[in-house]
Amino acid sequence: MKSPSRQLLPLAAIALGAACCGCQDRDLYPSGPIVLICPWSAGGGTDQTSRQVATLLERQLGVPVNVVNSTGGAGVTGHTRGALARPDGYTITMVTVEINMLHWRGLTNVSYQDFDPVGMLNRDATAVFVRRDAPWKTLGELQKHIRDNPGHVKASGTARGGSWHLGFAGWLDHEGIDPGSATWVSINGAAPSLQELIAGGIDLACCSLPEAQALLDAGRVRCLGVMADQRVGQYPDVPTFHEQGVDWTFAAWRGICLPKGCPAEVRSRLASALEKVARSSAFRDPMGNAGFDVTWQPPEQFAETMARVDEQLGKLLTSAAMQSIGESRFGPMFFPTVLAAVGGVVFLGLIVTGQLTRPEQTERLSMHDLGRLAETATCVVVYVMFAETVGFLLTAGPLLVFLLVRLGNRWRVSVAASAVVVGLVYQLFAVGLRVPLPRGWLGW
Repeated sequence: MKSPSRQLLPLAAIALGAACCGCQDRDLYPSGPIVLICPWSAGGGTDQTSRQVATLLERQLGVPVNVVNSTGGAGVTGHTRGALARPDGYTITMVTVEINMLHWRGLTNVSYQDFDPVGMLNRDATAVFVRRDAPWKTLGELQKHIRDNPGHVKASGTARGGSWHLGFAGWLDHEGIDPGSATWVSINGAAPSLQELIAGGIDLACCSLPEAQALLDAGRVRCLGVMADQRVGQYPDVPTFHEQGVDWTFAAWRGICLPKGCPAEVRSRLASALEKVARSSAFRDPMGNAGFDVTWQPPEQFAETMARVDEQLGKLLTSAAMQSIGESRFGPMFFPTVLAAVGGVVFLGLIVTGQLTRPEQTERLSMHDLGRLAETATCVVVYVMFAETVGFLLTAGPLLVFLLVRLGNRWRVSVAASAVVVGLVYQLFAVGLRVPLPRGWLGW
């Protein structure tokens, strides 16, 4: 009968062969699947744009581009995940205007400076809507009413501190009106806000023109103006703020970014492919039919836009009138940190009191457990330190062999088992699920 090690060696060879399959030709970008992080929920405007871009980028780059919705924290989760991803070009992010707000509100330390811009794709200006029977026929009449009747007008369009709220508050502040002169009702999104407008619960709504297109077409609402430099092509009858004597613009934008520090050739290749997508009828026509603006900006111009908007929103969010939005009682890591601290204290308490060991072998077992814990923790640290440079296979394999040997297995069996497990994990995630794993020197 064959020994266990001899039985496992053929499996190890097969697994390693399969794991290395597709690892050839790694020198040219891209040579594997790309993950496109969308910081917002499936079905929304950003998600729709992301999936349209992903489909067309696949044709340009010749590799799968998979959209992953990483939601939560008002955009913090997705943007942070994108900013902290490996700067190798295999993780890109559909960054939205919220990246210019979140750090000013104290929700995260991540900002636009943590990304390398690839290109802006879309920009939808804030517009002001009232009911068809509203007494204000022009933007000037509404503005005068808010100034003369503090607290009388109720407005909404999103939650407090969202992009549409900032566009509205910025307009009033720019015109020397206290943003608090109008009551902002926090409602989760443009659609329910427009419903509330029709029902009479609020007096005006701020959102993009595409979001109100159905009500505009039905004649149930009127748009008093759009915060754009020029009239929106799909809505030529809607006047801009500038035309009505208000020099204020505000738009929610979307664009593709890479983590900071990606190689220049990767940024150039991706920017070239993205520009072809943005200028193609396959992208522009569906976006236009849905009422979305298509605004292409190359990397340098996109970077200038992000910097300008960040400065604009920084002044607004740190102003006395908007100070309450910038305050955050608890940061996003407060509760995880508390749980980790409590768990650590409890664990150490159990070790010190001997609750994790049998009373008759307290000293020997506690030292043994602590040693095993230290070895495992060391392996985790080593993996985190070297996986990006050495690669997943060449880092995880030896570490797993070490742990198996320390558990009392023969080294040959440990090597074979490690090769099988690591190879299958690579196949499952990197090949089957298309989750990029650290490539390292050899592209493994």
